[in-house]
Amino acid sequence: MPPRSARLGSGTNATSVIDPIGEHKATIVWLHSLNEDGSIWKSQLEQLNIPNIKWICPTAPTRPIPGVAGFNAATWCDYDMGVVCTEESPYDDLGGLDASATRVANLLSTEPAGIKLGVGGIGVGAAIALHSATCFARGQYHNGSAYPPINLTAILALNGWLPQASGCLRSSNPDGQSPAVS
Repeated sequence: MPPRSARLGSGTNATSVIDPIGEHKATIVWLHSLNEDGSIWKSQLEQLNIPNIKWICPTAPTRPIPGVAGFNAATWCDYDMGVVCTEESPYDDLGGLDASATRVANLLSTEPAGIKLGVGGIGVGAAIALHSATCFARGQYHNGSAYPPINLTAILALNGWLPQASGCLRSSNPDGQSPAVS
């Protein structure tokens, strides 16, 4: 029996792939949390033995994180751990969010036609998954560039947050105001 997984690239460009058990019906890009890498989640996801799903587990670039005392860590974007749950965070790294959402879209754009596509993550990976979903729904990234013609059908977010949450609510409301949340 051939191996179900492979590791493509190295270092911050490493991407671990788990081939589906049985017929390939869906592909999910799974994004790790702060200072992890894709191979950690590859081994966890393999143990689930979920049929018909191909998992792609990329590794975030390593960079200094000013919002977290400036230490170097593998992360999808910069953020301040003290304010990520507030309504408006001045620390949302919109360039990093868009770059990571672009990477997700690029990974999914090579999948065969007819395959359901999804993105998920944990922690900051969940924030990128939700930002990717927002870009898909709007048809463009935050910077105004067009989102590619892929159809996200599944979004999974564990222990994360929606970057620019109040801006998303305002832009979805016809009068541009944030709807009341109770």
